[in-house]
Amino acid sequence: MKELDDRRANGLYQGEFKPQAHFFGYEGRCALPSNFDSQYCYGIGMNACTLMLLKKSGYMSCIKNLGESDPTKWIAAGCPLPAMMGLERRKGKDKPVITKALVKLDGGMFQTYEKLRRKWAVLDCYQSPGPIQFAGVGSGALNYMVKDPNVDQMLYAAE
Repeated sequence: MKELDDRRANGLYQGEFKPQAHFFGYEGRCALPSNFDSQYCYGIGMNACTLMLLKKSGYMSCIKNLGESDPTKWIAAGCPLPAMMGLERRKGKDKPVITKALVKLDGGMFQTYEKLRRKWAVLDCYQSPGPIQFAGVGSGALNYMVKDPNVDQMLYAAE
């Protein structure tokens, strides 16, 4: 604050400083990124740069077709922020906010959980392939958030 006060006094700074803290505890303990993570983040970043170079502000960088394990088949896109927004009443006033993404109760992820949750509550049924595989078997595996798990295969593994 002293540095900014000095700069203000010298006419070098006219802005307003509003620091915002963030805790990176979880992120700091994460595993190395998988091949999918690395390719996805690279694609998101390159796409974001392209959107900026094209002066497309108000868009979120998106990658579609992530179910394809070959990144050359992914589709870069820009999603306009207003398309993700809705009005919610906050403190008595309507405010534009990004609409919450709710769990799809009829989706594959929840259906899998619903069929397995009783077993998972009492058994050790973790599916860990071990360390992240950067080459060979399992290196191209897709995240369950991208491609729903095979329910029958998971039920068999839990028996």
